[in-house]
Amino acid sequence: GRMKPVIVVHGGAGRIFKEREEGSHAGVVRAALRGYGILKQGGSALDAVEEAVRSMEDDPHFNAGCGSVLNEKGEVEMDAIIMDGKTLDSGAVSAVKCIANPIKLARLVMEKTKHMLLTDCGAHLFAQAMGIPEIPGEKLITERSRERWKKNLEPDSNPEEFQKDLGTVGAVAIDSEGNVACATSTGGLSNKLIGRVGDTACIGSGGYADNCSGATSTTGHGESIMKVVLARLILYHIEQGMSPEMAADVALDYMKTRVGGLGGVIVVNNSGEWAARFSTKQMSWATVKDEQLHYGIYAGERHTKSVDEALASE
Repeated sequence: GRMKPVIVVHGGAGRIFKEREEGSHAGVVRAALRGYGILKQGGSALDAVEEAVRSMEDDPHFNAGCGSVLNEKGEVEMDAIIMDGKTLDSGAVSAVKCIANPIKLARLVMEKTKHMLLTDCGAHLFAQAMGIPEIPGEKLITERSRERWKKNLEPDSNPEEFQKDLGTVGAVAIDSEGNVACATSTGGLSNKLIGRVGDTACIGSGGYADNCSGATSTTGHGESIMKVVLARLILYHIEQGMSPEMAADVALDYMKTRVGGLGGVIVVNNSGEWAARFSTKQMSWATVKDEQLHYGIYAGERHTKSVDEALASE
């Protein structure tokens, strides 16, 4: 049966400072429209989520790819994951440096190796073998990330305070064949220890996709997300008969009460119902379904435009 394709994207949960709201809005809308463009032409959910995430990696407003936050040594180390709901195949990379699009590398890990997760030097060697161009680490560093890193080094600073606008990016989709997929990418936590791996690269935490239930991508406090295996937990609730919205809320509430963690999630189930929910103050998100674009940042906020109108103003 032909499904109506749906894509949902997020640009990270947390606190989005006033001066960055417009850029975050524009960035998630652009990503959703790009992913939807692929789905509309009969393309796969996998291609759509990869393209949507790549679009946000290239956008310095988000903590992924260019614009990633810096680790304690002032370097960018990125994590990414992609998953195919049809086969449960997944590919992920962690602690990668000097490439523009970790999500592309994650896709190659999935398709060109027998493994699911490559890290650091190994991921670097694999990227070289695949002919992925290396770029100087500085190219990924924005003025904003460097400023923040410096501030966090001051003796009286509280990096925790700054980690509220985390800005992982992600996408979930269902295509016309009824296949689902998810993709998530991040620069991680500001001033994190070298070699820290968060939830993003971990299957079931940063994302999960299964045609039997749906797909989800998460954002927020990585260590909390890992403790409750948030992405898989949401799909478990969907398997128990909950709607995407309820499954997301119940799982986020559990994470908050059980381990004190805040975050956000996007979900699409295998019948094409979607949700974008968060326990943080904000999360930029956008979705396209039935030629309608919806997007928002604050709880309860939802703007709607036709896809044609949105494309005209791009």
